[in-house]
Amino acid sequence: MQLQDIDLPAPAAGEVQLRQTAIGFNYIDVYQRAGKYPLPSPTGLGHEAAGVVEAVGDGVRDLRVGDRVVYMNAGVGAYASHRNVPAERMALLPANVSDEDAAAVFFKAMRAQFLVKKTHRVQPGDIVVVHAAAGGVGQILSRWCKALGATVIGTAGSAAKCDAARSAGCDAAIDYSQDNWVQQVIAATGGRKARVVYDSVAKHTFMGSLDCTAPFGLVVLYGAASGPVPAFEPELLNKKGCLFLTRPSVFPHNADPATFRANAADVFEAMASGAVRASIGARFSLEQVAQAHRLAESRSNAGAIVMLP
Repeated sequence: MQLQDIDLPAPAAGEVQLRQTAIGFNYIDVYQRAGKYPLPSPTGLGHEAAGVVEAVGDGVRDLRVGDRVVYMNAGVGAYASHRNVPAERMALLPANVSDEDAAAVFFKAMRAQFLVKKTHRVQPGDIVVVHAAAGGVGQILSRWCKALGATVIGTAGSAAKCDAARSAGCDAAIDYSQDNWVQQVIAATGGRKARVVYDSVAKHTFMGSLDCTAPFGLVVLYGAASGPVPAFEPELLNKKGCLFLTRPSVFPHNADPATFRANAADVFEAMASGAVRASIGARFSLEQVAQAHRLAESRSNAGAIVMLP
């Protein structure tokens, strides 16, 4: 990765030009840099940032110079000090949300938002299992489910990460590197299985996720941190209790600009209530972007990574 100076043109019709104040880091950035999710090369990186509008293009009516905004679905290229972005991809930041907090959680919280409100509408009394509950999305998801009245069982890959999961609101946290983690998850609820299992780990947890799910329950596969799910026959879902399986993604859920802004408002409301909190574990300058990636790949950081231009 190299920083380059380029001439940024005036914003085109429908665009705004931002002076970016805080850039969010997400593990998809590592996957795209490493080629796991290939991008045309050369390419920028990064999906989210907060900033201040410095210029508006023709036809932009709902944003003005000086507005504080955040985005997470404007194409790669957020690793920049200034950027032209379609205005319809911007959400206005409320006064009670700082630029750094927005960059730290917006993309992650927008993923959690459709998981708890649309993929499965979490209700009081639900039993929910959240894999990778110590991660960026996992912590937000766990705390939000708890705020909605669910019993939340988190899993993580070490004792220290289980402590982080409990701090994020999980009623119990189980180390999924242990052979009997499925039995421990079920025991933590007094023998009851989950109404929904949120699985972003995939290869190492998926088959166990099926065993943690109650009959007619839902397994939500929304990531693959340990690799893709092994091949299996759909009949297995029947044998495990007529289970439902889905593989949703944040971008289709926010493709429509009006829906995107409504979802963003839901996130900001959750931040105001404390159901979603920003936890920043490390800050880097844009010149230190390689260090940010190394820290993320080491899996030793707790909390979000933010880069400051």
